[in-house]
Amino acid sequence: MPKTRTNAPLTTRDNLSALIGSARKILRKDKGLNGDADRLPLLTWVMFLKFLDDLEIIREQEAELDGKPCQPIIEAPYRWRDWAAREDGITGDELLAFIGQEQTYRADGSWGKGLFSYLRNLAGEGGTGSQREVIANVFMGVQNRMVNGYLLRDIVNKINGIHFSASEEIHTLSHLYESMLREMRDASGDSGEFYTPRPVVRFMVQVTDPRLGETVLDPACGTGGFLVESYDHIAQQVKTTEQRRILQRETLNGQEAKPLPYMLAQMNLLLHGLESPRINYGNTLDRRIVEIGHAERVDVILTNPPFGGEEEAGIKANFPPNMQTSETALLFLQYIMRKLRVAGAPVRGKKTAERGGRAAVVVPNGTLFGDGVAATIKAELLKEFNLHTIVRLPQGVFAPYTDIPANLLFFERGGPTESIWYYELPLPEGRKKYSKTAPLQFEEFAPALAWWNAREEGGQAWKVSAADIIESGYNLDRKNPNAKAGLEHADPRELIASMRGHEEEILRLLGEIETLVNEASP
Repeated sequence: MPKTRTNAPLTTRDNLSALIGSARKILRKDKGLNGDADRLPLLTWVMFLKFLDDLEIIREQEAELDGKPCQPIIEAPYRWRDWAAREDGITGDELLAFIGQEQTYRADGSWGKGLFSYLRNLAGEGGTGSQREVIANVFMGVQNRMVNGYLLRDIVNKINGIHFSASEEIHTLSHLYESMLREMRDASGDSGEFYTPRPVVRFMVQVTDPRLGETVLDPACGTGGFLVESYDHIAQQVKTTEQRRILQRETLNGQEAKPLPYMLAQMNLLLHGLESPRINYGNTLDRRIVEIGHAERVDVILTNPPFGGEEEAGIKANFPPNMQTSETALLFLQYIMRKLRVAGAPVRGKKTAERGGRAAVVVPNGTLFGDGVAATIKAELLKEFNLHTIVRLPQGVFAPYTDIPANLLFFERGGPTESIWYYELPLPEGRKKYSKTAPLQFEEFAPALAWWNAREEGGQAWKVSAADIIESGYNLDRKNPNAKAGLEHADPRELIASMRGHEEEILRLLGEIETLVNEASP
């Protein structure tokens, strides 16, 4: 976490919340922004630039104390302090031009690149994985959608009141940012794929239990929820400076193909304390999986890969001929299987891996019952891996993005699978489904967490042999045999009365339709 600058006045939690709230009110006035799906990304790139400059100032101060030179990541006149820090700085059309145009006319009479143009070209000035490359990737897909430069100046002035050099403010802002991500998900269905509900993420991380010294990957990281939760989980294990370095530099990895969630993930991880997020930009599936070797494999994969989409022929060609499909979820499942570390394989800094890699993956129902290529993939999963648990989630957990029922697969390298435990998470009593206004709560996972390490069959849990799965053609879509049938304990007289009531209503409606038809006939 960045050190606190003594000359930076701290903003209280209430004041910081009010500051963000007033900035969002200003954004609502601009005609170029269409809802929270536009407003949060704009707020993010403005905060990102202020964050970078605050960290740069700390680096410069530390270098000066050590008597060492400090090479700036962003140079004048593109640093926040150059164009944004003064309340009476450039504004209106001049500010819009400075930010968005390829070239802009400077106050000294010269011409130079616009801000975004300059930032996008930083990749050529830094090595792979450098901070300059990260900044370039963040701004590759960013556009300034605000059309009123005076309102934009008001936003800049508001964000200038946040001190990203103060750990207390960053901690507060991280929670505010998580809340805004949820709002963006709710405001735009297309953004739902970037955000996995935090209760689901937290449950998956807790039972998978990533440990300090292990490598953790989310190959479809969206806004970084799994990486943030993993960071918080492992941070509790850190006791020394060297352990902190391992967590910061060698533990968490992600990849994201779309520019908006890539930027949101960078900001989310920075706010939660990861100083240099290692997130690759690009399509994870744009790689021949047979080329993934031991050195690239990881200990833990936690992810909610996109499903329902289709991949192009070039992507499908990266997979074995008998396992090629356009279904994104099935391609990601193969990638995850290939990416998990093999027990006994050489590991950097160790002689060999003590255990095989393990994964927790969100998949749609179609993956469970699919045949053809899907069955071929599941056959390999059961042969080479131990698919020990499937948690079945109720409908609506991912609303409003999708109502498709989802499942959590938990498996580890080192098969074959002998049997699979199923656990069905029930809906709260009296609830038919989850919704945006009544979402899943983490407390509802408490029985599943208690069951996890002391497994017994019961109302929510049952066990199926791998032989049974194989005999069924690798159909993993197994219903709960212990669930109460809805009509099982109903009073027969009530059932008969209900059926008669429905019959009478149907006859009444048919009569009304017949009357209307007769009246319309000549």
